[in-house]
Order: sequence, then C-alpha cells, then structure tokens
Amino acid sequence: LDWFNGNRSVLDDSELSGLILGLTLRTKPEDIYRALLEATAFGTKMIVDTFEMNSVPITAVKVAGGIAHKNPLLMQIYADVLNREMQVCQSIQAGALGSAIYAAVAAGVYPTVREAAATMGAPVVKRYASNGENHRAYQKLYEEYALLHDYFGKGGNAVMKRLLRK
Repeated sequence: LDWFNGNRSVLDDSELSGLILGLTLRTKPEDIYRALLEATAFGTKMIVDTFEMNSVPITAVKVAGGIAHKNPLLMQIYADVLNREMQVCQSIQAGALGSAIYAAVAAGVYPTVREAAATMGAPVVKRYASNGENHRAYQKLYEEYALLHDYFGKGGNAVMKRLLRK
C-alpha cells in the first residue's frame, strides 16, 4: 500500500501508513523498488476508478515533470496498470506552465483557460501504450491491492494507524 505519507485521495486519511507484503529471503532491493512503483500505479488506478464510478470520465492521461521524463519503467507500469496510454508532455515545470496559462487569462491575453492551454500548453513528446498481457497480470494484483486498500483503509483493521502512534 502506497501510503507512506498517508492517503490524500479516495480515503483522505493522513494517519495511514504504508505496507509491503510478500517479502521473502529471496526478495531483492530491486523487487522492493518495483513493488513501490507498482503500488503508486495501483493507487492512481484507485483514484481513476473512483472518478469514473462517480460519473467523471477520464479520457486521457497526460503526465509532466521530471519523473515522467526520467523513468520510462514507471511510465510503462502506469500504462499497463491503468490500461491507458500515458502521454508525456514536454514541460518539466507543469505547475509553472499552468500558472502562466491562468495568468494569461487573468491578464486578458486569452478569453478562456481552454484557449490559453491550446496555445501555451506543452505538446506530447512521448507515449507509452498499455501491454495487454501486462495489464491482465496487473489486474490480478490490483484486485489484491483493492482488498488491502479497503481492509486497512476503511476500518477493517486499524493497525496502519496504530503503528504510526508508536
């Protein structure tokens, strides 16, 4: 569970802690690293699924920033878990670009945010397509993630909070 700083979305609970299951004496550091990457992708899928269950369609996934440019493994994991194309935008300073877009609208340079973004927004420079076989494998893991998410995050067992208090 990717709650190393609490869960700031779906569960909205800052007192939750992270969890790694399935470690053995054969587990290598790179296995743990990949599990952490996958957990963040599963957490993102939980957010996307929640939006869609509440009638907010997600039609595209665009990512920006340093990690999107520097970690192709992470982007491929996200594409496979979400079963969606990941579109990496050119900007590595997405927050600053977004602020500039809103500032241009506030200054009257563009009449709407949509028009400002169409002109000023960063183009997509890389795409990661979902691999069907990987998605099917991740879907089985996601089902386990969702069970743990609900069990530890929705009151089935408060150990994730109790451990933080010690």
